[in-house]
Amino acid sequence: MTKFSTRTVLFDQTGGPEVLRIEALEPPVAGRGEVLIRVEAVGLSRADVLFRSGMFYEQPTFPGSRLGLEAAGVVEAVGEDVTEFAVGDPVFTGPGIQISAQGVFADRVALPVAAVIARPDTVDATTAAAAWFNYSTAYGGLLESGGLRSGDHVLITAASGGVGSAAIQIARRTGAVPIAVTRTEDKRRLLLEAGAAEVIVSETQDVVEEARRITGGKGVELVFDAVGGPGLADVAKAAALGGTVVAYGFLDTRPMLMPVNWPLTVRGHANTVLNSTPEGRRRVNRFLAAGLGDGSLRPVISKVFKGLDRIQDAFRELESNTASGKIVVTL
Repeated sequence: MTKFSTRTVLFDQTGGPEVLRIEALEPPVAGRGEVLIRVEAVGLSRADVLFRSGMFYEQPTFPGSRLGLEAAGVVEAVGEDVTEFAVGDPVFTGPGIQISAQGVFADRVALPVAAVIARPDTVDATTAAAAWFNYSTAYGGLLESGGLRSGDHVLITAASGGVGSAAIQIARRTGAVPIAVTRTEDKRRLLLEAGAAEVIVSETQDVVEEARRITGGKGVELVFDAVGGPGLADVAKAAALGGTVVAYGFLDTRPMLMPVNWPLTVRGHANTVLNSTPEGRRRVNRFLAAGLGDGSLRPVISKVFKGLDRIQDAFRELESNTASGKIVVTL
């Protein structure tokens, strides 16, 4: 490997973390409308796991599929027609990446301008690498699909996960009241420290009864659900009359049952829809940059691994389901 090569995470078949390998490739060049980024940190997401496993809506192209949506670093070069960024600008990535061809798990990446977001000077690369996927999902689901408003109560399932933690902070920033649902008692303190107004432990408490108690019998204006499956119909009973349920995840892969406590609005949220248009990306990016800049949004980072050589270990940690926050690899 020469000093001019770029270390890149690749895989040649679907499977577990063991299919990932690192290869020295020719360094990328910023083409027209592109930005070359020297990567300082990358963040792992469930989307990466699904993609690597062949269960994502987009399929890997073999041999040599890339991986990764989230990275943070510094602009090293800009291509022709790029006016939004300059050499030396701190940035992070996320929207619109064609993961198989443009995956960001590498020490240098060239990406279209639309996939790059200005990083506030006060935000370090490790923090920024943990931001985009979780916060853009929570922003889109809560505010764009869910219509969350100041004063609303929102019930957040799987609240100790990355998107759940982001949803708590976004609800707080919006002036809403986040009620976190977690399976076990050991996550209660962490969720309260993260900003949850109330925590419901589903192993020992009835989620619907507790949600109605907290809201004085009325129910929550919004249910933000990551689980799906048959349980969606049950958790939806926590919603107020005329409330909204936003389903954005499928941790329970069994067939989903629809709620019957009408009147109720039920919506599915897909992050790709919001990020498929320039205006949608602008709204998300403005919200993230403002929240990261003023400190109201701060990713919960569970563990940091040093070096791309630890990428398999990092994914094993993520997939053990023991982490209470984001897994980041620094370069």
